[in-house]
Amino acid sequence: MIDDSDPIPTDNRWTQTSARLIAALDLPTQPVGVWLLRPADDPAPFAGFDATASLRFCQALMRARRGEAVLVQPARLACPAAARAFGFRALPPALESGEALVGFGIVSDAATGRTMFEGMPRIAPGRLAAVAAAPLAAAPRSPDVIVVEGPPEALMWLALADLNRAGGVRRRGDTAVLQATCVDATIVPYLEQRLNFSLGCYGCREATDLGPEETVLGFPAEHLDALVDALERLRATAIPRSRAKKPYEALLRATASAGDRQP
Repeated sequence: MIDDSDPIPTDNRWTQTSARLIAALDLPTQPVGVWLLRPADDPAPFAGFDATASLRFCQALMRARRGEAVLVQPARLACPAAARAFGFRALPPALESGEALVGFGIVSDAATGRTMFEGMPRIAPGRLAAVAAAPLAAAPRSPDVIVVEGPPEALMWLALADLNRAGGVRRRGDTAVLQATCVDATIVPYLEQRLNFSLGCYGCREATDLGPEETVLGFPAEHLDALVDALERLRATAIPRSRAKKPYEALLRATASAGDRQP
């Protein structure tokens, strides 16, 4: 958890908006702010973040959604695929060729794995100095991206809120079912400035406590206010009606009544 003896300065706006987002979706854990820090960025706002552990990026998100603030520097990013995605270092040859994915049982053909990595959006080498993650409520300044992990039904409403924000334009989910948290939920929203959703991946499900009943999405932080406003409208109308399942309950009653009438 965040150490109260060395408090991280927070902007009350993020605390309030995070609380509204959690309440609108009944989220079981906290939405996470992510910062993609460039070499020229001021490190002072992140002085209270834990930078001691070697972590995969998905593990940093796991810690952040459960209350911790984490700074991951290039040498301490333990996942080579994420390190390449953030531009920290080159992909190891066994991954680049796809052979490692065959070894993991993810694909049956190395060429498939090679194509997956070739098509993976990524940050240019040298652009970033570190990546930070913390509960949105504890954001020391505006994040670049907000990542939410939780039940698919809750994230569906967030995608619908984004559809409202965009005036009805269909939403796209872009994934290789690989690098779901670093690429799908963080880098795609950062580079393309749009919400992106994913079903998760082998790596984040193996390396974190992300449950089989959970998945992940990310969106640019600048969209947050519009999304929360849309979610609160949905919370007053569509969400409770959908969760009440009245048509389904009526079908069950009708089915039971028909069964009772059978000779």
